[in-house]
Amino acid sequence: MNRIRSLALLGAATLAAGGLTALATGSAHAADVNVARNGGFESGLADWTCSSGSGAVVSSPVYAGTGALKGTPAGQDNAQCSQTVTVKPNSTYTISEQVQGSYVYLGATGTGTQDVSTWTPGSGGGWQKLSTTFTTGPSTTRVTVWTHGWYGQPAYVVDDFSVFGPDGGGGTDPGPSVPGAPGGTAVSGQSANGLTLSWNAVSGATGYYVYQDGVRVKTASGSPAQITGLAAATSYSFQVSAYNAAGEGPKSAAVTGTTTGGGNPNPNPSVPKHALTGYWQNFNNGATVQKISDVSPQYDIIAVSFADATTTPGAIAFNLDSAGLGGYTVAQFKADIAAKKAAGKSVILSIGGEKGTISVNDSASANNLANSAYALMQEYGFSGIDIDLENGLNPTYMTQALRSLSAKAGSSLVITMAPQTIDMQSTAGGYFKTALNIKDILTVVNMQYYNSGSMNGCDGKVYSQGSVDFLTALACIQLEGGLDPSQVGIGVPASPSGAGSGYVSPTIVNNALDCLARGTNCGSFKPSKTYPGLRGAMTWSTNWDAKAGSAWSNSVGPKVHGLP
Repeated sequence: MNRIRSLALLGAATLAAGGLTALATGSAHAADVNVARNGGFESGLADWTCSSGSGAVVSSPVYAGTGALKGTPAGQDNAQCSQTVTVKPNSTYTISEQVQGSYVYLGATGTGTQDVSTWTPGSGGGWQKLSTTFTTGPSTTRVTVWTHGWYGQPAYVVDDFSVFGPDGGGGTDPGPSVPGAPGGTAVSGQSANGLTLSWNAVSGATGYYVYQDGVRVKTASGSPAQITGLAAATSYSFQVSAYNAAGEGPKSAAVTGTTTGGGNPNPNPSVPKHALTGYWQNFNNGATVQKISDVSPQYDIIAVSFADATTTPGAIAFNLDSAGLGGYTVAQFKADIAAKKAAGKSVILSIGGEKGTISVNDSASANNLANSAYALMQEYGFSGIDIDLENGLNPTYMTQALRSLSAKAGSSLVITMAPQTIDMQSTAGGYFKTALNIKDILTVVNMQYYNSGSMNGCDGKVYSQGSVDFLTALACIQLEGGLDPSQVGIGVPASPSGAGSGYVSPTIVNNALDCLARGTNCGSFKPSKTYPGLRGAMTWSTNWDAKAGSAWSNSVGPKVHGLP
């Protein structure tokens, strides 16, 4: 409590002095120079003095270049590092630095006017710019600038330290110049889905950007760079540029690389006529934690939940939650997918979910989705994707994305959808339009018959969730709205814990399947005809199913596989 109070008092005093401008973005006029030396710590601790050996230069994390200062407070030492700079009298200087850590301080003493300081109580989660200004006195030619942490706090990191103002005549660090274009760009090591790009090193470069068909796709510290996720038997154009603190240099001459193959050496297995789909959780929320290899063999399609959004519109990534899944490694995950595929199962990547933020609203984002999804299929062995966007979708551009993906992946691509009931009430809805637009390449729509409330059936009557009638009368809308019976599945929770509402027992699911496929075990609603080609059923999730002793898959699985 006392330490926190002293910190607050120090912050208040600094505010009163007019010095606290943390995270400001002040800039110097054109004549100003950086009078600090070795502010990027590329030359170790040259020009710096640190208390009690508390400072060291590290290679990671760094804001720019190859080095940064790491200060470690200990006991009564706040890990201060300082240097004395040459300044001009009666002049104003802006002092700044990039910092990571909690309670990092920046200041100047011996200014001849009012000494200044500023600090940040940041959480230490990323780089922040810390900045303040000072004015020199009429006879001041030397000022000490410093940075430090706080007693009892963790280590801090500083980079890009600068003191901008009039040249005091003490010399400055020579500024880097923009690097030239890399030479010797070449392609080697081609495979069906990747290649190796190499180039000659550029003097003064701190890193390189790789461009594929004019789009930056990779940042590399040096040559060579592995380019993955490419389509087989396809030519690509590549360029490389070098960069440093001064900026990015010109691109290299373009070089073309062509991947090998053209056939798929490990095609996806075909989905059976009647299939059971289960979502597999890439997270731990209280359900049974599973590896892909743990998923019951009753499941024919396993939808990995979920893909992650990226900063590129429409593009997706996948990050295995190894820690949350008990140390499940990426290598094990890939091997388990391959084993399921060898057993005739389809493991696909689900896009969206309750918290999914992927949006495909133009041609660029549609292409990004198709390209990134195909790259993940190549990397992990996924047989396709599942569309589970619960905030709606644009049928024009989602259709474009899925057709583009189909062109890349071929006829064995698996595409499933998991719309909410409201999304499939009418063929005018975005989901229904998309499903009909891609009917020739669509595998199955497993609508979520839960978390829904009451909905209209195909006979115009209102049905409440949790009954055979709810399942059959709503499935009828899809069956009579243009989808083939093989593209319709019934999606339900595996246990009461799997959803907020709408759980039905496996017996109710089996009765609904019988009603639709055979015309038996119906409730008050009975379809005008039977649909023996009905694809099957889906559940959220294989993990909740396992938590309940696999009661759902052990009951519904044999029913699905025994449909006519």
